[in-house]
Amino acid sequence: MSQSHNQVNQRQQQILDRMALTGEVKIAELKEIFDVTEMTLRRDMEKLEQWGHIKRTFGGAILLGKDIELQERIGVLIEEKMRIGRRAAELVQPGDSIFLDGGSTTLQVARCLASDRNMTVVTNALNIAAELRGKRIPTIIVGGMMLDATDTLIGPVAANALSTMAFDRAFIGATGMAVKHGFSNSNMYETEIKRIAIAQSAEVNIVMDHTKFGKQDLFSFAALNAVNRLITDSLPDRELSDALLEASVEVVADA
Repeated sequence: MSQSHNQVNQRQQQILDRMALTGEVKIAELKEIFDVTEMTLRRDMEKLEQWGHIKRTFGGAILLGKDIELQERIGVLIEEKMRIGRRAAELVQPGDSIFLDGGSTTLQVARCLASDRNMTVVTNALNIAAELRGKRIPTIIVGGMMLDATDTLIGPVAANALSTMAFDRAFIGATGMAVKHGFSNSNMYETEIKRIAIAQSAEVNIVMDHTKFGKQDLFSFAALNAVNRLITDSLPDRELSDALLEASVEVVADA
């Protein structure tokens, strides 16, 4: 455990735990939870930002460049992610070669693929490979270094393997989508895998829930116009919707 983490007091740790689930917090919301002054909370935020845990925003803060543990994310917005997974799985055609990257929403896509489908799935996610086991769907797992927080394989071995393949469709998760920054993710190594998969795919589908709209994580992996379709649970706001329309991105929203 790093020294900076040891300096975190109980309240600050609770703030971080809350952010691990939601990705962000508001000062007003924290005031209701903790019986302390706004000034105390602002000092907490200053320290957490100083130690590299968060980035302060107007009226609150966002979690900075940290991988939220997959187990925590799987339980969040499960109904919405299941609907997204179902819609995405319906797009797969007989004979397709598809790529599924790691994440709690792409896991739902794998879950919704029917057994004995005439397709090949390539993934860098161990939990997705485990989900497909027993479905009698040919599955290729790319090698690489394991990233514990997300159950994915990353690095040069995974990147080299992917760059020799061609996919009919890719289903990619993202932790942020913004007009200028495009689609983004908090992990540099996962971002590299997403970029290669996009370059090797005839059709690119982003699967993400509405809580990621308007957010930008540290690493952008695709401009809006680099993808074909966004599969989500509700429509983005006017500015994002207009930007997606202009970028010729089809939006499939299962509200």
